[in-house]
Amino acid sequence: MSFFGLKIALAYVIVGLILAVIGGTIIDKLGLEKYVEGYVKEIENVDIEVPEMSRKERIDYAKEQVKDIIKRVWLYILIGVGIGATIHNWIPQNIIENVVGGKNPFSVVLATVVGIPMYADIFGTLPIAEALFLKGVGVGTILSFMMAVTALSLPSMIMLSKVVKPKLLTIFVSIVSIGILIIGYLFNAVSYLFI
Repeated sequence: MSFFGLKIALAYVIVGLILAVIGGTIIDKLGLEKYVEGYVKEIENVDIEVPEMSRKERIDYAKEQVKDIIKRVWLYILIGVGIGATIHNWIPQNIIENVVGGKNPFSVVLATVVGIPMYADIFGTLPIAEALFLKGVGVGTILSFMMAVTALSLPSMIMLSKVVKPKLLTIFVSIVSIGILIIGYLFNAVSYLFI
């Protein structure tokens, strides 16, 4: 929201939720439970008692959680800033516009495919998104890239493959990919509403 503004941030969250609900509903209706690895179904449900905490204990706990999050994401943010700086300072605007600009009808597809091998959280993609936006790349193309990095990254797929069988993983990737492409092209088509 700090970079794209309230309208785009809200629209991004809403379409992401819509994609998740529609994708989950499709997978549910297809009855693919048999493609979840057996050990997942055997995990017992454990009720955890929530401990009572004083105000100071809550603040200390919150500080520890923030430290943990920072430890896990700082490297990705740094890498994102580095890639963003490279795009912003060294790659000429005409190259960016030709490859992923509005004149390339495959820019959304390309941005989605480029995002898949990357591994970062949304914070790591923001500096890259900002640099691409400043170089004239469409909002839909940028959002497709960001969604692909967070939802379809190769490391995430490797982790998912440990709990679901290949057929379900393929269906999941297909549904999410189609959804991301639709969202990208849709945002590019109506981006004038957000600016």
